[in-house]
Amino acid sequence: MSKNKDFLFYRAYIIYFGFVLLMVLVLWMTLSIQLTNQKSLFNSEDDRIPKKTIIEEAEYGDILDKDLNPLVTTISYYDIAMDPKVVDQELFDSEISNLADGLSQLFGDKTPKEYENLIRKKRNKGSQYVRLQRKVTNEQRKKLRKLPIFEKGRNEGGLIDNEEVSVRKKLRGFASRTIGRYSESDGNITAIGIEGAFHDVLAGKPGKQIVQRLATGWKKTGKYEEQALSGADLVLTIDSDIQEVVHSELEKQLIEMDASHGCVIVMEVKTGYIRAISNLKRHDDNSFSHPYNYAIGSRTTPGSTFKLASLMAALEDGKLDLNDIVNAKGKYSFKGSNKPLYDSNYGNGYGMITVQQAFEKSSNVLAPTINEKYKNEPHKFIDRLEQFGLTEPVGIKLLGEKKPLVSKPGTAVWSGLSIPYMAIGYEVEQVPLQTLCLYNSVANNGKMMKPLFVEEIRQSGKLVERFSPVVLRDKICSQSTINKVKKCLEGVMKNGTGSDLESVEFNIAGKTGAAKIMDESGQFLDREDSEYQASFCGYFPAENPLYSCIVVIYKPKKFIYGAKVSGTVFASVANKVYASNLQFHDAVNEDAKRASKSPEIKAGYKSDISRSLTELGYGYQIGRKAKWVNSTKSASEIQLSDRKMKENVMPNVKGMTARDAVFLLEDMGYIVDIKGFGKVVYQSVREGEEIEKGRLIQITLSE
Repeated sequence: MSKNKDFLFYRAYIIYFGFVLLMVLVLWMTLSIQLTNQKSLFNSEDDRIPKKTIIEEAEYGDILDKDLNPLVTTISYYDIAMDPKVVDQELFDSEISNLADGLSQLFGDKTPKEYENLIRKKRNKGSQYVRLQRKVTNEQRKKLRKLPIFEKGRNEGGLIDNEEVSVRKKLRGFASRTIGRYSESDGNITAIGIEGAFHDVLAGKPGKQIVQRLATGWKKTGKYEEQALSGADLVLTIDSDIQEVVHSELEKQLIEMDASHGCVIVMEVKTGYIRAISNLKRHDDNSFSHPYNYAIGSRTTPGSTFKLASLMAALEDGKLDLNDIVNAKGKYSFKGSNKPLYDSNYGNGYGMITVQQAFEKSSNVLAPTINEKYKNEPHKFIDRLEQFGLTEPVGIKLLGEKKPLVSKPGTAVWSGLSIPYMAIGYEVEQVPLQTLCLYNSVANNGKMMKPLFVEEIRQSGKLVERFSPVVLRDKICSQSTINKVKKCLEGVMKNGTGSDLESVEFNIAGKTGAAKIMDESGQFLDREDSEYQASFCGYFPAENPLYSCIVVIYKPKKFIYGAKVSGTVFASVANKVYASNLQFHDAVNEDAKRASKSPEIKAGYKSDISRSLTELGYGYQIGRKAKWVNSTKSASEIQLSDRKMKENVMPNVKGMTARDAVFLLEDMGYIVDIKGFGKVVYQSVREGEEIEKGRLIQITLSE
């Protein structure tokens, strides 16, 4: 009996201490869970798989024109490879020919036999990696996964298709230097143009994604510590239609004048929005590049376009009036210089003329005239230049704007020749954009606007920020002076150096300019040995200005004067912009002013055509479903019928504008590469050919 009691006591003792031990174990495991953030006492297999966090780059924002057409976008491509060793021998032997045939059909760069031989050769050598294709679109990638063998996936089919490459793609070739770029390499940052200035906005914020280790490598789990935030889109002030005209006209003139390089800027008078900007360098084979933004970074002597500032200063100070008589004798000498200054008409002069006539004919008589008025108080002349905003940068967001160089009394460079030479655009250096701002201010009745290149920031299509017009100076001078110089600028086109450029449709106001370019030693050579830059700056229409524009062409060989070299570009741009802009045409919807013949319309984007016909006052019937329409005419109205676009079938875009062609093809899911300017004359894929979405289509444009 005693033995039984001892046994029971002993058993109870063991149970008690076993229970205590269990409780301690449970308590320890609970604390362990809390400290290690485990989900349970018994982790699943998934929980035991090694994991890590990787940086997920944010999607870079797009750059759009003012009508939201893409100029620059980021396109994701994939590098495609294969591990042939993981494929079962029986599967490989039975399907390799079919796989090769599918690859050949999809990419078209190799025959089926070439693809098969490549894969077999690598497999026989024991290779676990065969590169098949670079820069494959996601649509092509999806089709790859349906091919024989590859349909088995990575582990059994050997398809390696997760090597993603993001490529920054410029969809249009123009304004590339202004649009710019941003890059980082070995700790060095390259920030150019709009993309460089707005990189933080475009870049977004990277995320942190969790990946797990599998036998085949690291795999995304779909889980994030922090989601990536895509970059915002920039809506530029650039008008693609005007930009195309500007680029094309500059390109043609550089060839015609056998010139080195040039730039053109078009600014909207009331807002300061830059509607077009082109910077081109011509090479010996008449090809072109965009190595530098001459419009904002090339500081040179402006020459006669600066005479506007000189005249404004003298008018504002009451030192001259337009009807004052001056002796334009053609040859002018100054104390301290052994080289006379000649008029542009080879020193023949113009005789006794008014100040206005001197300006219109761009006579250098303004040099001794301005000098005589300011030689005893030169600071007043400089004060006026400061008042006009010509001594400081205009302060654009883009990097690289050079500060103007203006000689000042009391400095080492100041001399008795400073005033007369500044009066005609020497001893002062500006970039073309700064000169344009002065002329734009005159067109805007004295109000100086800040040049703007970006109009909006959008996130996922929603407006985040709008950059409203910025007034730099409410009034650069009196309205009386503005009215007088406007008269002079119009006179240049009617009676002076720009008279051959006068538009038959509307009036232009502007000033020609030609300036010597310093040689490598920083000296100005004699006329016959010098190289020149030719300029034209002005606005249109003269009576109610909508746009201002400057054209500067460097080192022309055929001619040197601004009217012949740069003025022709200005006139061509102005005429084409005028002809295509309904704002310039009054009462076009009035019955009395309607043309007796209805306009010729073949096909186009439905909303554009309907809007144009409404503006013109023509009746029409329109289809209801399609985005694109064909046009037929009846006696009473225009019929617009739906133009159906077959999915995965190449349409005919020949004859379309670049904007319509790109819009149509991208809307259908294709990638577009553009060459040239004008209308489409060539498409790399024939009309009616079946093509998959994501396919790259090349189109060539021509005037």
